[in-house]
Amino acid sequence: MVIRKAELRDVPEIFEMINYYAAERIMLPRSLTDLYESVREFLVAEDQQEEVIGCGALKFYNADLAEIRSLCVRSGIQNQGIGRLLTERLLTEAEEFGLKTVFALTTTPDFFAKCGFREVARERFPMKVWRDCLRCDRYFHCHEKAVCLDLVPKAARLKTENEPAEVAL
Repeated sequence: MVIRKAELRDVPEIFEMINYYAAERIMLPRSLTDLYESVREFLVAEDQQEEVIGCGALKFYNADLAEIRSLCVRSGIQNQGIGRLLTERLLTEAEEFGLKTVFALTTTPDFFAKCGFREVARERFPMKVWRDCLRCDRYFHCHEKAVCLDLVPKAARLKTENEPAEVAL
């Protein structure tokens, strides 16, 4: 399996996956136009036959904050680590941009908890609520939970990893 930046040729497969889950009321639908406009935000997982089997996007809100959105794996092949790999790569990308926090709105908070996220109040992300949630037909009946992960700056993480462990004498 390969994780790579999405290309325009991937949009129809991304559209199909996302809208499959939208029909199941697990995700929100995305239009083809929206996906073509935001394709640069996406990573895709590709199998050995070079078919797209998963996707996820990193949507920037400001210099400190981004959202993981449209994270999904083709139906029938979940629970094989594909979603986790996509999430890890999206988090690496967020770290490379120097972001401080990554969040998601999800119906599967347990998956994100396994990736280090914690559940928080949706009101912590007012720009998301104003931009997307207020226009959503599920706003008053939303079952999504907000989760977030505060990223440790790379320089601080490297310093901690390189420090010798304390030894009790």
